Amino acid sequence: MSGLTSAPPPTGPSVGIDFGASNTDIVLRGDHGDDWRRWTLPSIGTPSESRVREVLEAGDIRPRDVAWMAITGGDRQALPATIDARPIRSVNEMHAIGMGGLALSGLTRAIVTSAGSGTAVVRAEGTTARHVTGTGVGGGTLVGLGRLLLNTVNPREIDALASRGHASGVNLTIGEILGTAIGSLPADTTAVNFGRVARHPVEASREDLAAALVNMVGQVVGVIAINAARAEQMEHIVVVGHLTDLPSVRETLRQVGVFYGASIILPEFGGFATATGALLDGAALAG
Repeated sequence: MSGLTSAPPPTGPSVGIDFGASNTDIVLRGDHGDDWRRWTLPSIGTPSESRVREVLEAGDIRPRDVAWMAITGGDRQALPATIDARPIRSVNEMHAIGMGGLALSGLTRAIVTSAGSGTAVVRAEGTTARHVTGTGVGGGTLVGLGRLLLNTVNPREIDALASRGHASGVNLTIGEILGTAIGSLPADTTAVNFGRVARHPVEASREDLAAALVNMVGQVVGVIAINAARAEQMEHIVVVGHLTDLPSVRETLRQVGVFYGASIILPEFGGFATATGALLDGAALAG
């Protein structure tokens, strides 16, 4: 009786896809792990086979060009097991956040905070990750309030406005409330977000409103991450997600870290951390 041999598994690049609430992020790694490509598209609808094809085609890739796909976020369970005979590996989103944050930061343990549309805080150590806490405040908050306060939903425009504004034109500071600093917090630290407007009518410029908005969102994300790190007895905090693409947000997070004596790391390509983590998890599943 002649023996039967199975076809060898497909070879080629591998791809990680994160179907987020606002963005779909794609990370492609070459055959030998030394050639990386990244691109992002607005999220439309729910994950489907046709949408997977669309996001790959945006990078001039077809499913049959890759060995396998690792997918996280959205309703990924609705996807088929294969597309064009290429396996789809479903990856838990919290694990993808944790592993992506560690990989991009070069750390082996940290609190990884994903500041996307909302904010998720994950404890990551070695090859394990678990959700710790989070907040609905994130990039979606920045854009949503940007529409109401600034008549724009363009994050880059909000960022540019904030870079020219002063949050104290809208916020009340610790010095104004108490007349002095509190512990490690200097007198010009925000005490009440938008508190100046609450006290009396203020003719605030768009620039000052944008600065106050960025200040509020960045401080909420930073303080929640710091509190989680201290509760979990973790030394390092890694903040990722597309909110960190904005220089004004990065500067706010840096200031929060200085004020509280915390190590906040903002790695390069942080917006692609979850897709990166999905890809690395998919590689681990491949054995």
